[in-house]
Amino acid sequence: MIIGVPKEIKNHEYRVGMVPASVRELVNHGHQVIVETNAGMGIGFTNDDYVQAGAEILETAADVFAKAEMIIKVKEPQAVERAMLREDQILFTYLHLAPDLPQTEDLVKSKAICIAYETVTDSRGGLPLLAPMSEVAGRMSIQAGAQALEKANHGRGMLLGGVPGVEPAKVVVIGGGMVGRSAAQMAVGLGAEVVVLDRNIDVLRALDAQFGNKVKAIYSTADALEKHVLEADLVIGGVLIPGAAAPKLVTAEHIKAMKPGAAIVDVAIDQGGCIATSKATTHADPTFIVDEVVHYCVANMPGAVPRTSTFALNNATLPFIINLANKGYKKALLDDAHFLKGLNVIKGQVTYKEVAEAFNMEYVDPRTAVENA
Repeated sequence: MIIGVPKEIKNHEYRVGMVPASVRELVNHGHQVIVETNAGMGIGFTNDDYVQAGAEILETAADVFAKAEMIIKVKEPQAVERAMLREDQILFTYLHLAPDLPQTEDLVKSKAICIAYETVTDSRGGLPLLAPMSEVAGRMSIQAGAQALEKANHGRGMLLGGVPGVEPAKVVVIGGGMVGRSAAQMAVGLGAEVVVLDRNIDVLRALDAQFGNKVKAIYSTADALEKHVLEADLVIGGVLIPGAAAPKLVTAEHIKAMKPGAAIVDVAIDQGGCIATSKATTHADPTFIVDEVVHYCVANMPGAVPRTSTFALNNATLPFIINLANKGYKKALLDDAHFLKGLNVIKGQVTYKEVAEAFNMEYVDPRTAVENA
C-alpha cells in the first residue's frame, strides 16, 4: 500500500502522523511511504531522516494526497485537505466529528474511508488511540491552569501548591478518566488541594486506591458539582462520551458565581467542551475571559509538546496502521470489532451513531457498510 504523511497545517500544530521509526516499520512490511517535505521539522526530524527510514519526500500536500492510498495525520483534516480526499482513499486520524458539521459534510461528500483514532476501542472498554493524548492533555491542563491563575494573565494570583503558612489552590477535576487521572496526578504533585468528580463508583475507587487521601474522590451530582465548582480556584473539564458531543456540565450561571480570577481548562473542547461558556481557542491566543473567569480552551493542547505527543501517539497507532496496510481496510476492520468502532464515515455513509444523531443524518451499521463497500 502507498501510505502518505502530509504536514499538519492546523494553527500551531507541530506533530506529525508518523515518525521515521514508524516509516521504517511499514517499509519493512513491504509498503511505500511518501512524506510531504519538512513534515517532521516541528519535532526535529529532517527530510533526510525520513529518506534514511525508506520514505520518499514529495514537495506538496497535494502531491501526497494525489498519490497515497492511505493518509495518516494527527489532527482533523482542514477544509483545504478535505477537498483533496477522494473516493476509496483511507483517512486515519483524529476526527472529532460530533461538534463539526462542515467537516462531517465534507467527509461524506468525499466518499473516503474515514477512521477516527478517538473512537477505536479495546477489550477493556478503553480508547487506546485517544489515551496517550489524554494523558498529555491531562498533565498539560495543570500547567496551563497554573499559568492562567497568574495575575498577569488576569487570574487570582495564586500559586497552585501555596507555600508554608499559605493555603494551596483548590483544583476541581470533572471526570475521572484518563484526562482527569493525569490532571490529578500533576495537581497532587504540585501540592494543590484536589477534588475529582465522577459518576462511576469503580472510577472513584480506583482514584482512592491510587491517591489515597491526597485526592477527594466525590460522586458527581448536580449539588456536588455546583458546590465544588463554586469553591474552586481552577476547574479542569475532562468529560468524554466517546464520539459524541460533550455534555455541558458547568453552566453559565456557575461561571457567574465562581470566584473572580478563577480559571477553567476545558480539555473536552475537541468534542465541543463541557463548560457552557467555552469556545475553541488556539496556542496563539489560548485564553479569554467570561464573567472574570479565565478560560483556556485550546483544541489541540498536546500540539504544544509535539515531540512527546508524536512519539506517544505513534506507539499507539503504529500496530493499527500496519494492520490496515497489510490486510486492507475491509479485512482489518471486519476482523476486529474494536477497530471497526473507529469507522465514522465510509463511501458517503455515516457509521458512528452519535455523529449521525448530532446532525440528523442517516446512520448505517459499520459492519454492513464495510461488507457492502
